[in-house]
Amino acid sequence: MPHTDALRPARVLVVEPASSGGATLIGVAAEMGLRVVVATADSGDRRLSDAVRAAADSVLTVETNDQAALEAAVLELHRAEPFEAVLPGSDIYVTATARVAAALDLPGLPVATVDRVRDKSVMRAAVAEAGLRTPRFAQATTDAELRAAAERVGFPCVLKPVACSGSIHVSRADDLDQLTAAFQRLVTDPEPDMGKLHEHRVLVEEYVQGPEFSADGYVLESGEVTVVALSRTLLGPEPDFVELGHLTPALVDDATLKNVEAYVGDVVRAVGITSGPFHCELRLSADGPVLIEIGARLPGDRIVELLRLVTGVSLPRVAVATALGVGLEAAGAFARPQAGSAGIRFFSAAGRSSYRELTGWPELEALPDVTETAVYFAPGETIPGVEDCRSRLGHALFTADSPQGALDRWQALGDLVVPA
Repeated sequence: MPHTDALRPARVLVVEPASSGGATLIGVAAEMGLRVVVATADSGDRRLSDAVRAAADSVLTVETNDQAALEAAVLELHRAEPFEAVLPGSDIYVTATARVAAALDLPGLPVATVDRVRDKSVMRAAVAEAGLRTPRFAQATTDAELRAAAERVGFPCVLKPVACSGSIHVSRADDLDQLTAAFQRLVTDPEPDMGKLHEHRVLVEEYVQGPEFSADGYVLESGEVTVVALSRTLLGPEPDFVELGHLTPALVDDATLKNVEAYVGDVVRAVGITSGPFHCELRLSADGPVLIEIGARLPGDRIVELLRLVTGVSLPRVAVATALGVGLEAAGAFARPQAGSAGIRFFSAAGRSSYRELTGWPELEALPDVTETAVYFAPGETIPGVEDCRSRLGHALFTADSPQGALDRWQALGDLVVPA
């Protein structure tokens, strides 16, 4: 698509805005004067929020897990009034979005390579083939293959589904019994994720020791890779990997930051992200950065808001601009930063199946540096008995003067709010 510096009214399609990044994308696109059509199943964990429904120009209700049905419904709308861009609203639908864009002859990720950013096995292979540091890994779908994978990778190791998001069923195992138990929890989980039961294909991969981070940025049509910021990811206790917070910017020295940026750029090129935003999760081992995973989409967990507060960069506006072939300045992607540092604290259910009250919540909401709060489960409502993002109780987004101040605030908020 030809590049232009003029932002024009356009009709764009967003497929399943199920993540916080996707939901923000809808609102931002509407603010930009775009007419946004949302393709969604609009049921279960894909049900649209009131805010998204209000911001969208219209809603196309279709089974988004049925590629043929999705493409047929979108093509019918496209013939009546063409779309100018198609964007994913969550990680799960990056592949479906790329195929829809190809069917409409619109810019998007190459269909031939899109599995590199969705299938973690293909992703790992592509990064290793490029000569970049990646964990040892092996794929498995049966108990026998699981044992063989463990022999190849060794212990401790991590089991993860090849195509889930949100750290769902990601677990550390220190021996074969723990690994087998984690696999059985996955294959017997009756709760669908985005309308689909969990695929039994998993990765068994080397456990990488070190703190976890996310590098978020974008790729321009020229191939230029920009890391907007490196954020620290704070996790709950292992063997699970529940994300309990993100702090932007990460408290690292300049040399480490440059090393990470160079590594992330190489990973982006290895997996074939040709345009638009990316979200790269990694660990800093003693030997340097090691890829956990990378997605060709906006980050979730309100990271887009942390980036906007600290850097002034709106990744949703970047996503729209790159999809439409519009200059980033014209799209209003850059603004003045509003905080030296920012963070988000997620609150854990701590194994509870419900709660009566969240002690400390009124005090939290009254804090001047807390800019946003949300509670996901009402008192008495059943909380899923899982150890991943589906069991988090709520969050508080906050600002601070420095990365160390943000870390201190993250800890203080965790001590303040207790489910009872």
